[in-house]
Parts: sequence; C-alpha cells; structure tokens
Amino acid sequence: MEGKRDAGNAGDGDVRELQGKLSAVLAELRKVVVGQEEVMEQVLMALFCRGHALLVGVPGLAKTLLVSSVSRTLDLENRRVQFTPDLMPSDITGAELLEVDQGSGARHFRFAPGPVFANLLLADEVNRTPPKTQAALLEAMQEEQVTVGGKSYPLPDPFVVLATQNPIEQEGTYPLPEAQLDRFLFSIKIDYPAMEEEREIIRRVTGGEMPSLEKLLDQEEIRRMRDLVGQVPAAEHVIDYAAKLVRASRPGEDGAPDFVTEHVEWGAGPRAGIALVTAGKARAVMRGRLHVTTADIAAVALPVLRHRIVTGFTAEAAGLNSDEIIRQLLEVVTLEEELAL
Repeated sequence: MEGKRDAGNAGDGDVRELQGKLSAVLAELRKVVVGQEEVMEQVLMALFCRGHALLVGVPGLAKTLLVSSVSRTLDLENRRVQFTPDLMPSDITGAELLEVDQGSGARHFRFAPGPVFANLLLADEVNRTPPKTQAALLEAMQEEQVTVGGKSYPLPDPFVVLATQNPIEQEGTYPLPEAQLDRFLFSIKIDYPAMEEEREIIRRVTGGEMPSLEKLLDQEEIRRMRDLVGQVPAAEHVIDYAAKLVRASRPGEDGAPDFVTEHVEWGAGPRAGIALVTAGKARAVMRGRLHVTTADIAAVALPVLRHRIVTGFTAEAAGLNSDEIIRQLLEVVTLEEELAL
C-alpha cells in the first residue's frame, strides 16, 4: 500500500538521483566485499537514517573490510577502536592534556580529541570493555557531542558508529544492557558466505590484487540525502502497521499473540516504532520511491527489532530466538485494510 506523494521539497528527480548514486556505491563495494548484499544495504540505511548499527557475526566475515570500504567510497574519515577490558572512557572520547609554554612557563590545558571524532567509527568487539567505557561511547552516540572538563565538543556530521559483537565467545565479556542496545537503530546479522561466495573470497584474497575504490559521494551530499529521507511521508496506515507490530511484541499487551506471552520477557519500546518508519523511508528511497509502504516496514523488521525483543527460557527450550519471534509476528500482524482486500 502506498503513502501520500507530498514530501515537502523532495521530488521524484531527487529520489532517482539518490537511487542512482546509491546503486553506484553498492556496485563499488562489490569490488571488494563478496556477497553480504543485505548487510551492505542496511549499513547504508543506518547512515542515511542518522542511526548507528550493531554488526553481529563471528570473526573473519569482513566486518572491518566493509566499514573501511564504505568510508573510502563515501569520503568519510574512518577510525577503528579495538575494545579491551583495560580501555578507559578517555581512550575513546579524548582528554585534556596539561601543556607548559616553553617561553613563559605558563601552564594550560589542551583538549586532545579521541577516535570518536570521526565520521565512521568501528567499535570492534564492543562487549569486551567494561560498562563505564561502553557508556561513554553510547553517550556520544546519543548526544553527538563529548563533554570533557566542563566543555562540550561537537562530533563531526555525519557521525555513525558501527559496533561489532562476536555472538559465540562470551567469556570475559560485558554484554550491553537492553537499554543501551536500544540506542542502535539496527542489529545487523552477518552470516557465513555461500559456497560460491566463499570460493570467490579465497580466489580474490590469494590472487594478490585488491581493487582500489573510487569516492562517489562527499559529506555534503550525504547530509542532503539524509534530509531527503526525512522528507519522505508515511501514511497513517503505515504508521499504524509499525505501531501494531511493536505493540504485539510486548507480553501482556492487549492483542499480543500467545507465542509472545509464552516466550518473550520484554518487548520492543516506542523507539522501535520510530526506527521502523525511519528505516522504511530509507529503504523506499533506495528503491526510487517517494513514499514508504508496509512492505518496507516488514523488510526492516528483523534488523530493527531483533535486539529489542528479549526472549525467555521457554523460548530457549523451544529453540526459538528473537528472529523467529519476529517472523511469526510478521505473519500474524495485519491491518484491517489488508484483510478487507
């Protein structure tokens, strides 16, 4: 179902231009990243939604390569932080250094920016550092600024955090609390490659040649595209669908399916509905449309909701995870308008 066509200053020409550029960006990324089509698209969605993403996958699935390739193609400054148990908040945000003037002997403090002052920050294995350091990063993500010594320092625009987690090895880790996970627009699951993709990866890496990537966008164009995504309208039935989907994920909510009441401890909060509609708008624009549909909402439901739904022990006993719960929700949550068709 389609929404209204009025999008403020946005027009079909702007959308077609953006679609063409993003298609070129994806084609450029395919030169170095094999497969992972949905992952690449979702990373770009997060960027154009002004959101951050959690990349979940075992080591060796090209997460670092993907982030560095995106930064080169979009002309973004890229930094990488390897999170460790001894990492301090100031190692990320920066700190004030005491300096002495060699001539006068006068002392003063100078702020030395940390790696968070970049357009694209790869927070590698974010669950390996203590909560205090995690909180410093997540505060910067939310506020888009860093406060040190009573002074606030704005972060670059655009600013996107792509944090990675290893879903298998959990010894010596500090899992992010649900309230902090909610700050991420997406939780992007990266699976093992298919057979042919794995053969191509081996062929490319052992071949000794890595293609160079062209810069296809600049920061000003990215800011303009972000504004364009924000102008895309969402019809009332689309918003209603997103709200129903989120509310159905909460056990005890009126109308919640029996499988949610049985297997879910905590459902998604209001921020999830906002994320569904925002990501749906970005998906619509990436497909050349000036309106968001319920199909767009359903297509982004997995990355938006999987880290916002907490399953209980009965789900574990039944072999269910949050992804399976979301797939079942997509089957049962429908609109009255759709049922009438």
